[in-house]
Amino acid sequence: MKQVAGSMKLELAQYREVAAFAQFGSDLDAATQQLLNRGVRLTELLKQGQYVPMAIEEQVAVVYCGVRGFLDKMEPSKITTFEKEFLQHIKTSEKSLLESIAKEGKITDETDAKLKSVVTNFLASFNA
Repeated sequence: MKQVAGSMKLELAQYREVAAFAQFGSDLDAATQQLLNRGVRLTELLKQGQYVPMAIEEQVAVVYCGVRGFLDKMEPSKITTFEKEFLQHIKTSEKSLLESIAKEGKITDETDAKLKSVVTNFLASFNA
């Protein structure tokens, strides 16, 4: 989890800092706009229902999607739907991947490649 969420802390801190300044100005360069967009999506991704715990390996898979930029083009309002459907997909079709993440406690190069493939394929068929 540290491996995936490490950059997320930094990105969210930058997002909050830039969001405060962005309220006062409308001239934002592309990098700043991208930072704001990703921050909104990461914040949406972190929302979790009360009394709905998630296993660590599920959290890693979902956070991976946000941190690696797979959700950058998705409407923020669709993030929750994506998260539910992606978790359902990965629990049924890619159980071995979740077990691998849980067992190893980190994302290896092999796991990273597999997770990237699973996310890419899922996004190709995802329509919310």
